[in-house]
Amino acid sequence: MSLDLPLIWAGIIAVAVLMYVLLDGFDLGVGVLFPFAASAEERDVMMDSVAPVWDGNETWLVLGGGGLFAAFPFAYAALMPALYIPILIMLLALILRGVSFEFRLRGRRRGKRLWTAGFAAGSILATVAQGLVLGGFIQGVRLEGGQFAGGRLDWLTPYTLLVSVGLLAGYALLGATWLIWKTEDELHGRARRWAWTAGAASAGLLAVVSVATLLVHPRIALRWGFEHGAFDLARIALLSPIPLLGAVGLLVVVWGLRRHSHGWPFLGAFLVFLSGYLGLAVGFFPNIVPYDMTFREAASADNALAFMLVGVAILLPAILGYTIWVYWVFRGKVSADAGYH
Repeated sequence: MSLDLPLIWAGIIAVAVLMYVLLDGFDLGVGVLFPFAASAEERDVMMDSVAPVWDGNETWLVLGGGGLFAAFPFAYAALMPALYIPILIMLLALILRGVSFEFRLRGRRRGKRLWTAGFAAGSILATVAQGLVLGGFIQGVRLEGGQFAGGRLDWLTPYTLLVSVGLLAGYALLGATWLIWKTEDELHGRARRWAWTAGAASAGLLAVVSVATLLVHPRIALRWGFEHGAFDLARIALLSPIPLLGAVGLLVVVWGLRRHSHGWPFLGAFLVFLSGYLGLAVGFFPNIVPYDMTFREAASADNALAFMLVGVAILLPAILGYTIWVYWVFRGKVSADAGYH
């Protein structure tokens, strides 16, 4: 029996993107929350909480983007022209964020303030840009003959702006719950307050974005069992565990915050993002360029996919092993004298 190589590669890229959103999401969220810290010392602790892991978290973005280019070149060629501007903004913001992360430690009073602002601005801008990319992807890319045939600013719509705001709230929730897990004393208490605010905002925006997503393209509504005012109750029931998972995640966040748990709110925030990711996948699968190109149509030749799969079979366990090892080594609370730099 031969392997279904396009499906395997679609799964690899899907996992890479999910891992990036979950892992880099919380350290971007820490940057989003940076302006609300009470002092430079608290910001130092916030940075120290992600210092050992943030570079590794971005490995998943490289794997997802590189995998898309290599395994599904026709999708890459169609998507990039449609989303060039927000992707370029995201990359520049990530560069600004990375530079600020390293330079802030060495800066004196004025320089430290500059790089503090750069880290916060880079985190917020990268998150907004990712929301614009996600929103532009969900609302669909117009193709003719397999090539992008839309306008340069198709990605800039009220829907994509709404998705960006929702992603900001979601990343802030991930960042706040990470800080609850990793910090102590006043910053820990402040993170709990941030989590309450971000959790409420995430719940409200998730509901609004979910409804807007059903309206943004008829194929999404049809996939979820809604068509011209009619309801396919069997399909809705079949897919209902996905939104229920998100609701459970929000309840876990609330329960964990009320019980003053250190780890449960973070797990609950992960479940919320997992639910949203699965919901989006249901909306456009098997399309890899919504809604006119499937992953099979976009895939490279099987011999190329098989050759690359050998490399990934070695690389992916190494990335997973390194990720688990780093999180294990740097487990526990972060104190003001951690000095990970």
